[in-house]
Amino acid sequence: MADRDFQERTEKATPRQRERARDEGKVAKSQELNAAAIITLGFLTLYMVGPNLANQVWGFMSYTFSNAPSIVAQDPTFVTLFQGSMYKFFMMLLPMFAVLLVVAFGINVAQIGFKISSKAMEPKFDKLDIIKGAKRLFSLRSLVQLLRDTLKLIIIAVVAYFSVKSEFAGFFLLADMNTNQIAGTMGTLAVTLALKIGGAYLAIAFLDYMYQRYDFEKSIRMSKQEVKEEHKDTEGNPQMKGRLRQVAREMSQGRQMKAVPDADVVIKNPTHLAVALKYDATEGMAPMVVAKGERLIAQRIIKIAEANDVPVIEDKPLARALFKMCEVGQMVPANLYRAVAEVLAYVYKLKGKVIK
Repeated sequence: MADRDFQERTEKATPRQRERARDEGKVAKSQELNAAAIITLGFLTLYMVGPNLANQVWGFMSYTFSNAPSIVAQDPTFVTLFQGSMYKFFMMLLPMFAVLLVVAFGINVAQIGFKISSKAMEPKFDKLDIIKGAKRLFSLRSLVQLLRDTLKLIIIAVVAYFSVKSEFAGFFLLADMNTNQIAGTMGTLAVTLALKIGGAYLAIAFLDYMYQRYDFEKSIRMSKQEVKEEHKDTEGNPQMKGRLRQVAREMSQGRQMKAVPDADVVIKNPTHLAVALKYDATEGMAPMVVAKGERLIAQRIIKIAEANDVPVIEDKPLARALFKMCEVGQMVPANLYRAVAEVLAYVYKLKGKVIK
């Protein structure tokens, strides 16, 4: 086992290895992509529903302040007002919450598919190991994360700077606007800026996802020995499979030998092949092969047939054809009916029977 730990992992992971890693919660997943998608699509939703949301909030606040005296008279403790306000605010924000929920769920499913694994939720106490934690801190993955975060901050800062700079000319017009216009302009500017930053963040997150896929594929690679052992476990040990086939053959041969005494005739060639046939006239079916074999098995069939007074007929072409074309339990094919019928007629004549 210790030798395997030092073997070079050069082979791609097998489907079984991938499923095992997935059960343990090891998947190619980028948290950056989750955050970027939620931020970008969240602000896009806010940009689309923002005006309607602002109108609803404005209408609600106008109604509340306009009817303050009557509201106070109805409930001096403001409990009803508070409950109603919370419910209305929740209903106003419900579309946005629904979008964020769908985005969060969809982006996870898009990355790793849908699977609930209890093993992934089990506590991992090895993460409390200080030495392993130090190794992770100074690992290549930590370096890549540091570079990614630094690059992310630089790009976001550059995008934010140029986005704000492009709006400088509009800032001078704010002095001529009323309060509502200023609030609308600043709100639109904030959402537009957030969308541009979110777009840049999304591009960075996509690159991070590609790296996470590469890192994941690298982490689940297998050594040649591991692939061989898994193939052995999946397909079965060749020696064990050979033994099982041998046992199956022996059981099949045992059933065949028990069927020979009830056969009507055994056709041989002359000692290499032997095929035992049985014909049931009451069922009106074609003769059936109840046993067949070659070499030693053929000699056993012939010996059992002779010991039980089953006629043994030598017919080389017919024996070869039956052995090649029929399996035990199958009916004789139509193109051999005539030859088999002639043999059965001869056998029944010897026994004083008549073929019906």
